Amino acid sequence: MGRTGTTRRRAFMATGAAAAAVLTGCSDRPAAETRTSGPAGDPARAEKALRRRLAATSGSLRDHYDATLAQHPALAGRLTPLRTAVAAHVTALGGTPPVALTAPVPTVPAQALASLASAEKRAFEAHAAALDEAPPELARLLASVAAAGATHVYLLTNGASR
Repeated sequence: MGRTGTTRRRAFMATGAAAAAVLTGCSDRPAAETRTSGPAGDPARAEKALRRRLAATSGSLRDHYDATLAQHPALAGRLTPLRTAVAAHVTALGGTPPVALTAPVPTVPAQALASLASAEKRAFEAHAAALDEAPPELARLLASVAAAGATHVYLLTNGASR
């Protein structure tokens, strides 16, 4: 008898389909209006600023993982692969130094996971929202990062029983 419910493979397929939908989404705006070129009209400067902002978003998430791992070492097996992926996103976006997490990590492991899931959701929504202003190559990266974030949210919430 086959498995029922959501499997990891189905979750990855769903997030991949969502990323493809975002990348191929239609807009009624002309292409010239879709991409911003920054205040000085310099597309390279605008992309650099966008990368810096999104690297900071991912860097904050990475630091949230670090703080959670420090508070709950028993979750290392579950969180380390996700933290490693987030750190790779930071590097791909241009890097950012670690900063201290301003909000305390919940002392109850389930609440700490929920807090991480919320942070992942905010981060992937920020990456997805930036697709409109990103040049094509960066947009592809952001779509992948957003899809990975959606998968992380699933693994931190629904994937808990797996």
